Amino acid sequence: MLAEFPILQIVDENGNLVNEQYKEQITEELVKQFYYHIVRIRTFDRKAVNLQRQGRLGTYAPFEGQEASQVGSALALWEDDWIFPTYRDHGATLTFGAGMTRTLLYWNGRMEGCVPEDGKKIFPPAVPIATQIPHAAGAAIAEKRKGTKNAAIAYFGDGATSEGDFHEGLNFASVFQAPVVFFNQNNGFAISVPIEKQMNSRTIAQKALAYNMPGIRIDGNDVFAVYFHTMEALNRGRTGGGPTLIEAVTWRYGAHTTADDPTKYRNQSKTETIRQTRDPLLRIERYMKSNGFWDEKWIQEITEEIATEIEEAVKEMGDYPKADVNDLFDHVFEQPTWTIAKQKEDYLRLIGREV
Repeated sequence: MLAEFPILQIVDENGNLVNEQYKEQITEELVKQFYYHIVRIRTFDRKAVNLQRQGRLGTYAPFEGQEASQVGSALALWEDDWIFPTYRDHGATLTFGAGMTRTLLYWNGRMEGCVPEDGKKIFPPAVPIATQIPHAAGAAIAEKRKGTKNAAIAYFGDGATSEGDFHEGLNFASVFQAPVVFFNQNNGFAISVPIEKQMNSRTIAQKALAYNMPGIRIDGNDVFAVYFHTMEALNRGRTGGGPTLIEAVTWRYGAHTTADDPTKYRNQSKTETIRQTRDPLLRIERYMKSNGFWDEKWIQEITEEIATEIEEAVKEMGDYPKADVNDLFDHVFEQPTWTIAKQKEDYLRLIGREV
């Protein structure tokens, strides 16, 4: 079965083009766009980890190592498409147009962090595993019924494929031939459980067979493969071809969250080997250098630009008005139920606030 789902590459670990089919489409502008966004979200991710260690953010879910999967897939989307992220896909949402300040506010536990920028169809990050998958199918079905060409993408990890929501979402999308891409980032672990202990399937891509939809495995550290194969899947959905399941095989360098210690369950020497050989940023750097796209002046400019953007976002987060405790209760329902009204009354009395 594994042989039926080979891992597809366009650019290999050494930065060499291995699929000539895409040669004409890989322009210097596109490559620099990939590079810029990978550097941008990696820099953001490292800054966020540091902020958490300083006590300026809450528990944070890092994604370093998975940047190619998130950048390549997000850049394949249209402006009016839907994106359904997990708690680890803020690299994708930032690439798609989410604001840095609001992203930081989310990790500070602020409800403002769940509000997308104007005009952006970004669903709030799903913390319960796989719950966003049926939502993505539903949004895609709605777009189809409205007669648009808009599509949806749902991100999830390997552990999510063992949840009922995964199967329900794929089944509905298949029945209604919804224009949705189910984008799995398979980093090998569902928190501390290795993939071979949480499912008996040899691949995630093969699960598409049960729902009669295309399923492919791609090198999730190859931003070129991610971008072109995701775009092809989205375009197939837009033109009536239904959903696609993509398994992007990747690796996360750090912990599941900043509250986790991966050395307890994972061989960290493998992480260092992957960083030296298969790192998504290193790969695109090698490609740029071998194809004459490397520009030290431009690299310096974007590095400084990104650093300034992040520092400004951090300052804006720090200057943001204090959270209003009423927000915990006032936005659960349009009209608060008596139980929520009582909870609010009891809590305000507890903290010495007027009811």
